[in-house]
This record gives sequence, C-alpha cells and structure tokens, in this order.
Amino acid sequence: MIYIHVPFCKSYCIYCDFYSEMGDEGKYARYTQQLCEEIRRRSPEIDDYPRTLYFGGGTPSLLPLTDLTRILLTLEECKHGGPYTEFTMEVNPDDLVQKGLPYVQSLQMLGVNRISIGVQSFDDSLLRWMNRRHDASAAREAFRLCREAGIPNISIDLIFGLSNLSDEVWENTIQEALKLGPEHISCYQLTVEGDNELALRLERGDYEEASDEVCRHQYDILCEKLREAGYNHYEISNFAKPGFEAVHNRGYWQRRPYVGLGPSAHSFSGRGRSWNSPELENYIHTQEALSVEDEKVETLMLGLRTSNGVDAEFLQANSMPGQIDLLVQEGALIRQGRRYRIPEDHFFVSDEIIRQLI
Repeated sequence: MIYIHVPFCKSYCIYCDFYSEMGDEGKYARYTQQLCEEIRRRSPEIDDYPRTLYFGGGTPSLLPLTDLTRILLTLEECKHGGPYTEFTMEVNPDDLVQKGLPYVQSLQMLGVNRISIGVQSFDDSLLRWMNRRHDASAAREAFRLCREAGIPNISIDLIFGLSNLSDEVWENTIQEALKLGPEHISCYQLTVEGDNELALRLERGDYEEASDEVCRHQYDILCEKLREAGYNHYEISNFAKPGFEAVHNRGYWQRRPYVGLGPSAHSFSGRGRSWNSPELENYIHTQEALSVEDEKVETLMLGLRTSNGVDAEFLQANSMPGQIDLLVQEGALIRQGRRYRIPEDHFFVSDEIIRQLI
C-alpha cells in the first residue's frame, strides 16, 4: 500500500487543517524531484499487499501530468509499479472541468482506476461559504467527464454537521449525489480544528458549531437515504455499492502496513508509525514504535469503526470487565458469529462506545 501526499492547493477551504501550499511550476518540479528520491530511498519499506496506490492532498489534480508520469515511472523503476488493484486519485471538480476530457483520459491511461471527487455539497451558497473553487454544475460535469472517460469506480465526498445546513438542502444534496450514481460515497462531519478560517470565524462569533443533536439528525438522514438506495455502510463515514468498498482505506482499518510519501505523509510498518514533517523543502522522516498495548487499542478502535467489527475473543480479552454485556443489553454492540460490531444506528456515538470498552 502506497500513499502519496500532494501538498498543493489553489485556494484554502475554510475547514481544512491538512498541510498544503499554493503551487507553481517550480514548486511542482522540486516536489516531484524530492518525492522520487524518497521513493528510491524508502523502496525496501513498501509492502505491496494489497497492491494499491493513493494520491491524496492537498489537490493532486493540480500536479502536471509530466510530474505524475515521472513519479509513476520511479515507482516502476523500484519494482512497485502498476497495474494496481486500486489506483485512486483525489481531484477537485474545477480542475477536471478546466482540463477537460483529455486530462481524465490521460489519468486512466496512466492506470488510475478510481477517482475521488471532492464535491462536498450540491448547494452553491454553501460551496461559496466553504470557499470551494467549484459550484454544483462543475461537480456534475466533473462526474460526467469521469464516466465518459470510462473510469470504473468513482467516489464523491460530502460534508455534514453544519449549523447552516438545512434539512431541505441536505436531502437535496444526497438526492443529487444519488442521481449521479457513484460507486462510493464518503461523508464526513465538519469539525473545527487547528487555526483555519473556520476556527477564526468561531472565535469571532461569526459561526456557531452544530449541536450533537443536529449532527446526529443529519447523519441519520444520510444513513437512511443511502441504505434505501442500496449502498453498504461498511465504515462510519463510508458507503459503497456492493463490491466497491475502498481496498486502500480498508487496509488502514485492518492495520495493514503502508508507506506514506511526500510532505506530512504518515506510514505504518505493522509495529510502528512514522511521518514526514509538513514542509515542502527537505522534509524530515520521524519514527516511533508502538507498544503491545497501543497495538491492541488501535486494533479495537479501527475494527469497531467498520461493519465487520472485531474478533469476539480479542474484544473479550482486551476490554473493561462487564462492559461488553452492558453494551449488548443497550443495543450498542451486537454479536454476529465470532465477531462483535457496533450496529449502524449507534455508529454516530461509536467514539463513546469505544471509550467505554477501553
């Protein structure tokens, strides 16, 4: 599993706390040079099972095709080239519309077989409030271009948990998404983190966070609509048509080793975690080992985020005495065969359930 962080943006969304910079031709070239050097240096760390490649960001669709090609050739040179079981590229709708069908076709020719489109909303006023570069029509057009290019697996991102998101607008956004028929939908609750623009608005009193009740209500609407449409709710924030669950992301939740490349990218060796510093020039790689207890907690937390849950014997051996029976009685935990999982109607409060167990 390989993750590559592309730390460039044209503008900054008000809620974003990821590392990114404004890019230009010179920065793209320097980034690509350093990234290729890192690929060669860290090639022995790469575990090719499952054989997946994920370009995230930032905005990977800003990266010129020449630089993307150079990165892929370097991976091939190091015996980690395609074809990949899953090759995902995150894109901004505005980039696809501006670059057009030839760009999307080029991505497919390079091996991209899954595109994740950062839609976030189909309401233009909310998109402007978020400081997104695209509008709803661009999101629909970007999706159409991916379909026309023959991309077999398209995912879209949506956001809920906004105090200024009405039920009408939210239900319309979900319906607009379902009309497109993506194979996968990721939906994340808006959180205020770091010192981004949204945090500043909150501090100034220009924005009020949505209450837990409002967030839960919006989440319930989402779950109901996607369930009715035939999507499998296989992880707290992720829904897929049968057979289109994200292979790469599932690897994270199953604690499979992966190598993260590029500024601020994180890696997992199976026994320890490491990360690159968030700086474009000469970023530093840092490592830390995980204790046995850390590993147990991670296995429990990540497993219970998914519809597959965790092994019953493992949970019984590594949870607070009496908590499993109590949560089962409350309907917050169910046993299916040799595994325990959190039912969908309790996914929203999964963090609290996990805290009770550990």
